[in-house]
Formats: sequence, C-alpha cells, structure tokens
Amino acid sequence: MIRANIHSPDSDLDLTFTRIVDVPAHLIWRAWTEPELIKKWFTPAPWKTVDCEIDLRPGGIFRTMMRSPEGQDFPNIGCFLDVIENERLVWTAALGPGFRPAPENKMGFPFTAVIALAPHGAGTKYSATVFHADKEGRDRHAAMGFAEGWGKALDQLVALMKNV
Repeated sequence: MIRANIHSPDSDLDLTFTRIVDVPAHLIWRAWTEPELIKKWFTPAPWKTVDCEIDLRPGGIFRTMMRSPEGQDFPNIGCFLDVIENERLVWTAALGPGFRPAPENKMGFPFTAVIALAPHGAGTKYSATVFHADKEGRDRHAAMGFAEGWGKALDQLVALMKNV
C-alpha cells in the first residue's frame, strides 16, 4: 500500500485542532464517512448541514451544503485525496471530484483538511489540520472561529456517536 506523505503543519499557514475523545476511532470514522451522520453533527449549531454527498475514494466527491441560522446556503465541494479507514481522511476544496481544479469557494480561500485518528486508551486522539495557501487565508479562517467551530462540531460528533 502506498500512503500519502502528509507534511507537518506550518504555523504560518496552517491551523490545527487536537483533542482526546472517549469515542473509538471506528465510530468517528463512521461519523465522517456516512452522509446521514455528517448532516447531524458537521456544522456547529445553530448552523446546519442540510445535504451531503460522499464518494469515499481518492478523487471522489466530498460535498456539503451548510445553512446559516438566517437561511442562507453555503455549498462546499471538494475531493478526497487520501482515505485510510479508521486512521486518516484527507480532502481539499482546491480540487473538485476527479481531481479537477475547483472554482473559488464561498469561504474565499482554498484549503486541504487532514483528519487523523489514533487509538488512545478506550478513546481516540483526534487531530484536524487545515492547510492554507497563504497567511491571509489562514488568518481569515482563524478569524471565522476555526478552533471554536471545529471544537463545537467535534462535541456534536462525540455526543451523536455515543448514542448510535
């Protein structure tokens, strides 16, 4: 098996969120890879994820539709780059399905996200790293509430998967 070599985060360009959670990796994996589950936790409340499409393979689509509390829809489309079951999921908004260049997204900056899962006792070490093309994109994402938003979404994921 050939594995992608994911570089270490660059503090000038990337944002990282790490937490130990008391849910096993296989349940976190399900939450990230089953569209009906993603719609229940992916967007920090009061935002909602109202639609999701996943083709879980490199080059496959990862599409979500987020809805603001005011009812405005925010489509997000990208593609998976690396898929290692129960370990790592990598996708990018810089490319669309089939690795085709993507049009500019509504967030206004391209990014690549890495979700890494590692066993930790009865739970999981959960790490999310988002790579940005430049410092401006990184700063804009941080100002949007990266750490708070990803933390709240993870809390929602954990609560959901404890009841599945």
